Amino acid sequence: MPFFQKILIANRGEIAVRIMRACRELGIATVAVYTDVDRTALHVRHADESYPIGPTLAYLDVGAIIRVAQQSGAQAIHPGYGFLSERAPFAQACAEAGIVFIGPPTEAIERMGSKIAAKQLAESVGVPTAPGYSDDDQSVARLRAEAARVGTPLLIKASAGGGGKGMRTIEDLAEFESALEGARREAQTAFGDDTVFLERFITRPRHIEIQVLADTHGNCVSLFERECSIQRRHQKIIEESPSPALSPALRTEMSEAAVRLAQAVGYCNAGTIEFMLDEDGQFYFLEMNTRLQVEHPVTEMVTGLDLVQLQIAIAAGAKLPFTQADLSQRGHAIEARIYAEDSMSFLPSTGQLTLFMLPDGPGIRNDAGVTTGDEVTVHYDPMLAKLIVTAPDRTAAIARLRRALADYAVFGVTTNLALLQAIAAHPAFVSGATTTDFLTTHDLSSTIATSDDAPSEVLAAAALGDTLPVHSHGTGINHTNTGPWQLLRHRMRLRYTYGDVEQIVQLTQNDDTWQIQIDDITHTITVIDAQPHQFILGYHENAGQRIERLGMVRDGNMWYMRWHGREFRVERVLPLSVDTLGKSAQGVSGHTNLESPMPGTVIKVLVEEGQHVVEHQPLVVLEAMKMEHIVAAPYSGVVRQLPYAAGTLVSKGAVLVDLEAAEE
Repeated sequence: MPFFQKILIANRGEIAVRIMRACRELGIATVAVYTDVDRTALHVRHADESYPIGPTLAYLDVGAIIRVAQQSGAQAIHPGYGFLSERAPFAQACAEAGIVFIGPPTEAIERMGSKIAAKQLAESVGVPTAPGYSDDDQSVARLRAEAARVGTPLLIKASAGGGGKGMRTIEDLAEFESALEGARREAQTAFGDDTVFLERFITRPRHIEIQVLADTHGNCVSLFERECSIQRRHQKIIEESPSPALSPALRTEMSEAAVRLAQAVGYCNAGTIEFMLDEDGQFYFLEMNTRLQVEHPVTEMVTGLDLVQLQIAIAAGAKLPFTQADLSQRGHAIEARIYAEDSMSFLPSTGQLTLFMLPDGPGIRNDAGVTTGDEVTVHYDPMLAKLIVTAPDRTAAIARLRRALADYAVFGVTTNLALLQAIAAHPAFVSGATTTDFLTTHDLSSTIATSDDAPSEVLAAAALGDTLPVHSHGTGINHTNTGPWQLLRHRMRLRYTYGDVEQIVQLTQNDDTWQIQIDDITHTITVIDAQPHQFILGYHENAGQRIERLGMVRDGNMWYMRWHGREFRVERVLPLSVDTLGKSAQGVSGHTNLESPMPGTVIKVLVEEGQHVVEHQPLVVLEAMKMEHIVAAPYSGVVRQLPYAAGTLVSKGAVLVDLEAAEE
């Protein structure tokens, strides 16, 4: 069967963009569907065609999606993950409409969608399962009796569940009935099914999953394992392959068990068999995900295969182009999920992405669903993107992960980048001691916490950002300003706050370098490049220079910066200026720089340095836009500096008067 000419992607975000990329490489046209809040989403902009389907929950509207597929002439639908991807009625509706569902048969989805049925099938084909209870009798009395038999610690799990919903862990059987009630209530709300089963809680396990791939010709292979042990709220945030815990023999045993189970259910297309691995090396079947996994790029990076393209080929009737003997793992891959959420509380964050700058370089892949300017709303999962790195071995992959995370810059929403960096740097992660209780066992709060002070590199970049004329494209710097409005930068003094700390930055330009004084230390800096969202600075040290790169974006008077993997918010304290003072200026006492609000000419200097002046006393007359403006003292004080003489052309922001308040 030939490949399809047009495929509808019944999803959004990074997975929709990922599927579209695979289709484009195969020469297949793509159709996007979108809800009211997703009109301008990235997946819509990447598609060949797009169609509205309704309000925010319309990605679950089977009828609307089928109608769009028919209207657009799409021959197949790829569900991605989440939403309708594991809904058997959707797969059946596609079949009834004559549209190919790029996924497993309806029967496989139904049977493996029930954790009880899946566990029973696994036991029937000799796949190990954890001790527990998974029969049909759901009475409280029977469940209580079985809980006593299985013993604690015990898991109560929703049969139709996933993502930690409908799951409770109990240490004391006295808690059983209240935990059962809560699990059932949550399962009914999330899945419309309050059926539960019981399972012995495996202490400090690893979460290992096997990727399987099967065609319609009876061929089924394992694409080896992914370790997904580091989780928050039962949801994965870091995945890797190979697992540091698996020996070749154990890898083969788990792979064979996964293939055996997939064949038993008559599986076709891509799927994942999930296992728990205990401290003694014994594995237990957990569940099967009858869809493409979020973390599938990890497998792609170590096998060299494109799983989405293989899914499409299998759905089109093609045979697998390889056998198990042809497959192997090469190198090491790690994936980190970038979420719009707080690193400590895991609460989601919303807002507009003022900057979304991705790392690049050899062995770095970014699967993103957003870009700069996009809005992150409360309506959908807060995952923004996935960072995937690959290297010849695990040590090199971790080093590459750390570097890539440090180069990531996201402003406008709070992200979990600090948490990911703390994990990547932790000795337990480096040693491969990754279990599902990683985040509860290891306190990362001190590593995630921000410092009280802004580094001089951050303050210098902010001051240069407020001084340099940065283009919206190109090299970013215009060192040459010709004509009568040449910028004169002589000892500009700028004030910034970081948290509760205020600091003064003094700049002086000397040809191609800047003298920047912070905390009585003067740095000689060359601006190597100044893009709208990135500064590259050279710090002159000894005979060479130290290079510093900062991702940065300005919002009003606030600079949002990322430097060495840390985020900073530095706010400029605006000085009193002609606009705010004028002839009858009012101000508060202190140490103030009076700045020019626009380019102009100093017509008269009415005072001298060292002179005592009184409140409202005229100090300087500036001509700008064919009008004269008087700079007056906001309070009584002493004129400490008058940088410009009469007749001097000055730029916007030039300090006209440095005024120090008189002592009370």
